[in-house]
Formats: sequence, C-alpha cells, structure tokens
Amino acid sequence: MNKSELVDAIAHKAAVTKKDADTVLSAVMDTIMDTVSSGDKVTLVGFGTFEARQRQAREGRNPSTGKPIKIPATTVPAFSAGKLFKEKVAPAAEEEDTKTKKKAKK
Repeated sequence: MNKSELVDAIAHKAAVTKKDADTVLSAVMDTIMDTVSSGDKVTLVGFGTFEARQRQAREGRNPSTGKPIKIPATTVPAFSAGKLFKEKVAPAAEEEDTKTKKKAKK
C-alpha cells in the first residue's frame, strides 16, 4: 500500500474527504519525524513506538574489493511494533497450540 492508497482507506473509514485525510496523514508523519529527529520518542499504545537509536561504529568490507572499511557511528530511526499490532500480524502461539491439541485428541 502506498501513501495515496492509505489516504483513500483513511478517507473511507473516517468518512472524510481525501484532501482532509491527506492533510491529517501528512501532519501526523511530519510530527513523528520532527519529534524523533529531536531525540524524543513517539508512542502510540497498541500500535508501536518510533524512536531514534544509536548505531555504533563498526568495521565492514567493501564488497567489490574485500578491503576493510570503517563505518562511522550514526543515529537511525527505529520502529518497535506494539503488542496489539504484533498479535494482529501474527496470532499468538496459544491459539495455534490449542488447535494442534484438538487435532491430536481426534
């Protein structure tokens, strides 16, 4: 799904115009990016957390020559999915265990 498809879905679910949905989505994305770039976290309970993480300096290899290169430390954006999001994407193992046990009893 790309941004325009997401705007269409938001407009349909919220019963607003596509223009309004696009304005709100753009404002949310800009606010999240501004907040994370300033070093703060954005936590949306059930959805997840956006934050900046420090990546340490390390040694890598140039794939074409194989020579070692130094990769400097940097700050990268990160997203951690919330519990509800994870459960929606991959149902809990308990549900699968219950189904397996029922089949084994038969």
